[in-house]
Amino acid sequence: MTIVTSEHEKLVRIAARAIGRANLAHAYGHCSLRLNKDLFLVCSAQPMGLIGPEDSGTLVPVNGPLPAGVLGEVRIHQQIYQRRDDVHSVCRTMPKSIMTLSALGKTPRPLHGFSSYFWPQAPLWDDPQLIRDDVRAMAIADMVTNHKAIVMRGNGLITLGKTIQHAVVWAWYMENSAEIELSILARADQATVLSQAECEQRATENGGIIERMWDYLTAGDPEL
Repeated sequence: MTIVTSEHEKLVRIAARAIGRANLAHAYGHCSLRLNKDLFLVCSAQPMGLIGPEDSGTLVPVNGPLPAGVLGEVRIHQQIYQRRDDVHSVCRTMPKSIMTLSALGKTPRPLHGFSSYFWPQAPLWDDPQLIRDDVRAMAIADMVTNHKAIVMRGNGLITLGKTIQHAVVWAWYMENSAEIELSILARADQATVLSQAECEQRATENGGIIERMWDYLTAGDPEL
């Protein structure tokens, strides 16, 4: 069994604060880091931007009841980890433009560089209710198979990453994609959607793409 280390704790805190600092979440939301096939660490149950160096996360089983004090929607993390061995981090965020676009029943299309990472586009969970039961959590996890993100209508965003850095960066990319989509919708009826080939070429992780965005989002963090 993996024992959570101080480095695990610090990484989750830094990720949570980065999400808060980037206005990807306010009072609500959470992020987690998978430790092994059986356990993951979720951030402290408080506004992510207010999590301090002294705040510890909670160990949560991939299978089993949520521990006391863990937010109900963390069951979404459980169900995703059960289905996706490639996923080692999940972020639940509430970005403003994603929320606005989802209220229109839409998710961002691949219209520019950052949105190319989500080709053909993130699925929409067409239900504004909170996910506080296993049935809905399982259904969301089934929908997000083979995707990096899923949008919940009027209820925010879930991003999945092979690292916690990826999951945080995907949240920023998705919000930027929604901002572009809304701007285009306000000005024109049509836009040029990138093809699959264009997306596959553009959605690179080479050249320190993830690392540079992570550095940007975590700049000034008290634990760095």
